[in-house]
Amino acid sequence: MSESAALPYDVFAKACPSRSVFEHVTGKWGALVLGRLTRTPQRFGQIRAQVDGISDRLLTQTLRTLCDDHLVVRSVPADSPGHPVYQLTEAGDDVAFAVRSLITSVENAMTRGAGA
Repeated sequence: MSESAALPYDVFAKACPSRSVFEHVTGKWGALVLGRLTRTPQRFGQIRAQVDGISDRLLTQTLRTLCDDHLVVRSVPADSPGHPVYQLTEAGDDVAFAVRSLITSVENAMTRGAGA
C-alpha cells in the first residue's frame, strides 16, 4: 500500500476536504495570521498589530475561516465579556509550527540573495 493510500486525507485529491484547509493555510493572510498566533490567547487588536497591512475585515474573515477549520479557537473570557480572544488549537499549533518553519526558510533564502 502506498503512503498516500494510508492517509485518511489526501490534499492532492480535488474533492478531499483537506484541500480547502490547505488553501486557507497557504493563502497570504491565513499563513501570516497562523504564523503570529500562539497557544496563548490574543485579542483581535494584538493580532492585527502583528500582521502589518491586514484590514479589520480581512482579519475577521481569516480568523473565522481558521476557526471553522478547527485550527483556531475563539473564546470570550469571563473577566472581559465582549472581548473575544483567539488561540491555536492543538492541530493549529502543529500547522502554525510548519508555517513558521516555512517563513524562516524564506527569510533565510532572502539573506542568501534569493530575493536580491
